Amino acid sequence: MRRGTPGHGQGEALDGAAAAAPTGALGDDAGAVPRNPALLSGDGSVLPNEDGFGERVFPTAAAAAEGEKPAADAGEVPAEPSIAEEIAAVRAEGLTARQLRMARRVALRHGVVATSDFDAVRQLRKKGVDPFKHGNMLELVVGEAASARADADASNTVKLPQTVPQQPGRFPSVAAAAEHRRERELIHVQLAIARRRQRKLFFLFLRLMAFVFLPTAAAGYYFYSVAAPMYGTKSEFVIQQAAAQGTGGMGSLFSGTAMATAQDSITVQSYLQSREAMLRLEADLGFKEHFSSPLIDPIQRLEPNASNEATYKVYRRNVKIGYDPTEGIIKMEVIAPDPTVSAGFSRSLISYAEEQVDNLTQRLREDQMSGAIENYHQAEANVRTAQQSVITLQEQRGIFSAQAEVGAVFGQISQLEGQLLQERLSQREQQENATPNAARVAATERNIARLATMIGELRAEMTEGSDSTMSLARITGELRMAESELETRRMLLAQSLEQLESARIEANRQVRYLSTGVSPVPPDRPTYPRSLENTAVAFLILSGIYLMLSITVTILREQVSA
Repeated sequence: MRRGTPGHGQGEALDGAAAAAPTGALGDDAGAVPRNPALLSGDGSVLPNEDGFGERVFPTAAAAAEGEKPAADAGEVPAEPSIAEEIAAVRAEGLTARQLRMARRVALRHGVVATSDFDAVRQLRKKGVDPFKHGNMLELVVGEAASARADADASNTVKLPQTVPQQPGRFPSVAAAAEHRRERELIHVQLAIARRRQRKLFFLFLRLMAFVFLPTAAAGYYFYSVAAPMYGTKSEFVIQQAAAQGTGGMGSLFSGTAMATAQDSITVQSYLQSREAMLRLEADLGFKEHFSSPLIDPIQRLEPNASNEATYKVYRRNVKIGYDPTEGIIKMEVIAPDPTVSAGFSRSLISYAEEQVDNLTQRLREDQMSGAIENYHQAEANVRTAQQSVITLQEQRGIFSAQAEVGAVFGQISQLEGQLLQERLSQREQQENATPNAARVAATERNIARLATMIGELRAEMTEGSDSTMSLARITGELRMAESELETRRMLLAQSLEQLESARIEANRQVRYLSTGVSPVPPDRPTYPRSLENTAVAFLILSGIYLMLSITVTILREQVSA
């Protein structure tokens, strides 16, 4: 890549000028004939003040040359042309775009401030500077010091519009020698740049060969010739939950989606990639033995007495499990040196996953059911205790039903009070007679006293009781309390039974089961290695690493050199 350095456009102009210049101008005696012999001096060298247009005289140059001649009439004063007229005269010369660019660069080098390229030509000619003179090649190489020296050399030369007479035997001028030296230096610089580019390309090729191509070739040789064929058995399964019975609210929104079992699926995936699953597979089917077979290449083969950590690395590399959260599907691929062994490993891992799914909710279901069953049994025991208390009271008090006993006593009291009322009516009738029968009056009074005594005894038995027995009111209260406690225990028993049924339903809802969508089938052709794909991936990885290192080294080099 060519670096953009100041004066690059000027270098291109010098290349073009050197290519277009006659052979004689460079001092070459090969006998080439220049296009315009008037441009050469007597010795065949280009005139130092020649601008490349031969004998063509431009208006401004002619005006400058005629300014040196004495005026024909001393009394006449010629009118000086305006700036616009001078610019129009320069524009009428028909200068090319390349010449205008050269004039603009020369004006910048001499510190001339011009409004346009034609104005730059005008001002340079007024200052006596040739606007189409080639720059010194050393200015592109050595910088400002060489530019100052070149300006000093140019100040000693004769400038336009003066002319130098042609002399047949004159030697090449100083300008021709400087031009020839500039051409040699330019060729030398171009050759040095070409050699440097070739050297950089060579070392770049060596680095690419050492860090990219040779490692890629080694990886391709391994994948195509050394790597043992491996068989991959693919399977897919999903973890599902029992459908809820009449559930509503926010819980039912995710009941039939993959989000309901996402946590269980991730747990099963982690279990299948754990050391526990690897140890179970080793104990059941001999995982180490199969991957220690001499048929496997040394890179993938396990040592005969490999540790569990080394075996686990091989297990993680050959058992690939992925979970799709959108569909809730677990995808598994088991790689083994034999297709039958690969299918067997896959079926064993699926059975391990089923056991893990059952164990996920078993403790929750057992806790829910055990608590509900315990509450139900306790309620049953309390009901039995309350029933036994009622029976014990009935046996101790000799009363089956307190309400029946109270009703019977109240019936007796009512009957006795009716008889007492009849006796009192009879007594009043007898007293209303003028000559009552004394015997009948005495008998009636005795009956009234007896009935009143019996009624008082019955009422006292209901409220106070006797010395040997409790009152009927106390017995009735105890029986009612025992019966109310029995009713409460029965209600709690009914609630415990409902809780037991709810816990059984919830436990059934917590059940998870594994459904196999794609069963493991042994392949009939090797699945791995994928030689072309693996080689391309190795090339891309090595190229990326080399590119990153190259960028890092370049940045560090620029930072250090800054």
